[in-house]
Formats: sequence, C-alpha cells, structure tokens
Amino acid sequence: RDWNSDVCSSDLRLMRRNIDGVLLLDKPLGLSSQQAVSQVRWLFNAAKAGHTGTLDPAASGLLPVCLGEATKFTQMLLDADKAYRARVRLGVTTTTGDAEGEIIAKKPPAVDRAMIDATLARFRGEIRQVPPMYSALKRDGKPLYEYAREGVEVEREARTVVIYDLQIIVFKGEFLEITVSCSKGTYIRTLAVDIGDALGCGASLSALTRTGVGPLSLADPQVHTLDALKALSAAALEACLMPVDTLVSNLPKLMLDAASAARVLAGQRLPWGSARQFSAGDQDAPKPGFTRLYAMPNNQFLGLAVVDERGGIAPKRLLATVSDPAHGALQNI
Repeated sequence: RDWNSDVCSSDLRLMRRNIDGVLLLDKPLGLSSQQAVSQVRWLFNAAKAGHTGTLDPAASGLLPVCLGEATKFTQMLLDADKAYRARVRLGVTTTTGDAEGEIIAKKPPAVDRAMIDATLARFRGEIRQVPPMYSALKRDGKPLYEYAREGVEVEREARTVVIYDLQIIVFKGEFLEITVSCSKGTYIRTLAVDIGDALGCGASLSALTRTGVGPLSLADPQVHTLDALKALSAAALEACLMPVDTLVSNLPKLMLDAASAARVLAGQRLPWGSARQFSAGDQDAPKPGFTRLYAMPNNQFLGLAVVDERGGIAPKRLLATVSDPAHGALQNI
C-alpha cells in the first residue's frame, strides 16, 4: 500500500465501509492535506472522506478529517475563523515568502521589542492582503503557483481579511514567534512578509502550525497523530472519532418534536414562529441564521437549517435519516 496514494485494489474498494464521524488530526510536516486524508480513509476503510480546509505540506497542525455524513458540513469550517502559531524569520526574504523558496535578500534586522509591538498593532483588525503568487488561487482555471513556477507574475487584487488577535510568543535574534487568530482567507505567509516590510528589514515565514479551526482546537485531547492512529486496533480507531455535529458545535441548537422533525427530514419548511415554539425550557430561541436541529426525545442530530427573522425554519443540510413510525423515533439509514 502506498500511504500517499488513494488507489486501492478493487477488493478493498468493495469492502469500504459507510462510517460517519470527525477525526481531529495533527497533520505532520511533509504531507499535503489530501495525502493525510487518504491515509485516514485507508485506516478506517471509509467509503467517503474529506477535509475542512487545505493545510500546506510545509505546515503542521489541526486538520479535521470528515468521514461519511460529516462531509456534508465541511463548508462550515472552510468558512470558519482560524488560529495559528507562526515563526517569522526577520531580515530574510525569499521567492515564496516562506522557507521553501530561494533567499533573494538578507538584511540584519535592526529592530527591538518596542518596534515589533508597535508594528504588530498596525496589523490587528481589518487589513488588506495581496494573495501570494505561490498559492492555489486560480486565474483562468490555472493555479497561481503554476504561473509562478513559469516565472510569470500575475496581477492579484488585494482582499480584506480580519486579524482578531496577534501576539508575540518569543522574540530572539532574527526569529519572531507569534500567535494569530484570523478570518478565513488570511495568508500567514503574506502577513509575515508584510510585517517584515513594515519593519524595514524584510521577513519570511519559517514555520507554521494551525492551532484552531472554528470551534475546534489542536489542544483538544481527542486530537491524534497519524503514527498513533496506525498503532491502534480497529475498535480503538473508531473510539477516536467524534460525532458529526462536532463540526458545527458553535451554532445555536434547536430541539424539534417528532412530527416537526419528520417534516424537516422530508425537506419541508416549518412555518414562522416555529423556532420560538420549539425552543424548550430556558433556552433562547435561535437568532436568524444557521442552527443545529435535533429530534426529541433522543437528542439525535438531524442537520442544519436556516432560521429567518420571524422564526421560520428552512432545512439546508440534513443527514441521511428517516422517521421510524413504529417506534416514534428517528433512525439513521
């Protein structure tokens, strides 16, 4: 078996299982996100797998891997905020903005902590970034990195991103370690380069670890490495999976009675006021926007819906479930 390939024998393909859940993976350096997903899929012999946002081979850290029904909710984390720990090399500029590129300039960084603090303050909040040439963004159907490898510079429009938090961990010599909490679409490589330009010495990204994706954290005890997973039995592997709704645990929760749940699963919209009607006990009615739906009395996750301004519920992404009239419950199929 080639770990970095998603090609299996026909026998293995026929044996793949329909298994649902979320694996919080600490992706190692040197693997692409898709290669990491392929290894997880092979370990679980899963019929379907995907990830929630690319992490470059030169970066490590949190990569939520979705199996089965969980793949329906990957977009929610693609659009989520992210958190990183980054190591910036001051005074060194490279062709790619990180350690993978060739060094094109060196300048001793004549900076101190006060200068760095003042500079970082300028990058908190809304900022404008020009995407790097070495990125997967496409122009005329072709990734920018392919143009870059051909020596072609393509004009890119600056984009607005948000840096919620930006703090120094360590500043020693030419190396600066920072933590970054940011909106989707933020390039930490570009942030490192822009910080170096603002300091007047230039800079490049020398190491990057993703520490958070939406509500999920690298510090969670349920985060696993590939090496640890490979040493587990099949039963122990399954115990590593988290529920499908882990991906959307930051969204409001709404409980539905059996009749309303059955209507939602049939793709029907519940009328205005439903969100308030089904908000049980002291739980506030969900605000307009995406909400998680659960069926009473077993607290079974059904999927996502959008609540409108007047409390109407429109199902959007649902699990493959059916109503079981004989038992008055909802069961997975």
